[in-house]
Amino acid sequence: MHFSILWYIPIFVLSLVFVAIVIPAIVSVADKIHLYDIQDGRKVHQGEVPRLGGISFLPAILFTLLTVLAIMTRFLPESIHVSYAPITEVMMAAAGCVLLYLVGLMDDTIGVSYRSKFIVQFLAALLLCCSGLYISDLHGILGIHTLPAVLGVPLTVLIIVFIINSINLIDGIDGLASGLCILGALGFIAMFQKLTMAMNLVLAMSMLGVLVMFYIYNTLGKRGKTKIFMGDTGSLTMGFLLAFFAIELCCFKWDRVDLALLGETEPFYTGDQLFVYGISLIIVPVLDVFRVFYSRIRDGKSPFKPDRRHIHHKFLALGFSMRQARWTIFSMSILLWALNVLMSFVLCWNVNVIIAVDLALWVAFNLYISRCVRMRQLMHDAVAEKFDDFDKTKNKHNRK
Repeated sequence: MHFSILWYIPIFVLSLVFVAIVIPAIVSVADKIHLYDIQDGRKVHQGEVPRLGGISFLPAILFTLLTVLAIMTRFLPESIHVSYAPITEVMMAAAGCVLLYLVGLMDDTIGVSYRSKFIVQFLAALLLCCSGLYISDLHGILGIHTLPAVLGVPLTVLIIVFIINSINLIDGIDGLASGLCILGALGFIAMFQKLTMAMNLVLAMSMLGVLVMFYIYNTLGKRGKTKIFMGDTGSLTMGFLLAFFAIELCCFKWDRVDLALLGETEPFYTGDQLFVYGISLIIVPVLDVFRVFYSRIRDGKSPFKPDRRHIHHKFLALGFSMRQARWTIFSMSILLWALNVLMSFVLCWNVNVIIAVDLALWVAFNLYISRCVRMRQLMHDAVAEKFDDFDKTKNKHNRK
């Protein structure tokens, strides 16, 4: 059975309404107990803003998922059986989200060490792999294709943990992490619909409803009323779900799909194309965090020590507003995704070539932006020095 995307609109609305009701209540409670995001030299926001928005994410998603699953099981059982994704994978993803939700909640309220968070992230990733979902084919990257489970499982765990932290660490200005997650969710929804991955589509649509409502509160909300941050509770769970969706496409097997139900006689996408599509939807936060980690290690610092090296910090240093910075980054994400789709689906380029092009473009762009930041700082210092000289001269004349 192949459902129209319109069947899934109520799922989006249900999760959106859930978050719309819950977040104002969370803000009210946070204000009463004075639980705000702690400001430091790295943070760019002003004023006291609660960081517990992510508390509403997982309950909304699970409520929507379980409600829809019950309805589908009762009235549309065939939709469960023809869906690509086994229930086991979705349930394990939900279980992993619960672990990350709990550690994120603890971190947002009482604080948790990096080591403890990493342990939980690895456990959540292992749960997903226990469902049988792990990377068993690198699609020719560095000439490697088939991977045995002894290598595929650890690699999948590392990739999931890296994606989780990519979303967590890029959550530096209003609407950036949630906006990038919205773009990723939209891309996954389009492909899940095409491949009739019903349960994944339900999960992605509920995630989209949550993120859209949060984005509105986060970017347009008034402080003390509806303004709120997602915190680790939200960023860890959203990062994990995006990692799950990406791994699903990277591991897609056509032999688990009844092509006759789609009106097709043979697969219409190759494994390489789905692999490129999956990683392209999360490429900006992944490349940014990879660059930041590399630069910190190069300078002899811990890769996890917070600083102002992320791409959004560079745009702010160039004088961009937060709104201009996030929309510029959104545009970059869309352009890179579109370029990768063109190279893979239209031009049918090799995966290694596509990755090389992405890396070259990202490095060149960051070198250019870094140069612009340095030039602006030099100009600022030169102007400040002239004003200092002028003040000194003026003071001398006044003393005379």
